[in-house]
Amino acid sequence: MRSKLLDGSTGTYVLVFESGDSVMDLLTEFARGRSISAGHFTAIGAFAEAELGYFDFSIKDYKKTVVKEQVEVLSMQGDIALYGDEPKIHAHVVLGRSDTSAIGGHLLKATARPTLEVILEVSPSYLQRRIDKDTNLPLIVID
Repeated sequence: MRSKLLDGSTGTYVLVFESGDSVMDLLTEFARGRSISAGHFTAIGAFAEAELGYFDFSIKDYKKTVVKEQVEVLSMQGDIALYGDEPKIHAHVVLGRSDTSAIGGHLLKATARPTLEVILEVSPSYLQRRIDKDTNLPLIVID
């Protein structure tokens, strides 16, 4: 993954993932390395494979779908917030298949191919996540 600060006054970055890059791992590593405690992002590109989740409230866990095919990233958006002292990425995607059908959900894992282009805007303040007792998920709290 390559990155460039586009606007220092707003904290806007472009991140360009290359074939084989693990998207969620490298995005988390980028946020950790720059001490990003709040931000949001959008992205387009393509994946070689991905793992999506659908939160099933009745079991309080994700039902997972593994996508083992080349797909276009039609839309990806998410945020960064602290969970404890670590940045946590929360991302959703809509993926386009070769037959032009789409699949979407919570992005758990993905491998870029040939590229994923992310625009990340860092917030000057921070967001904090805490475990929600009803869902057992680390949700953003606003105190």
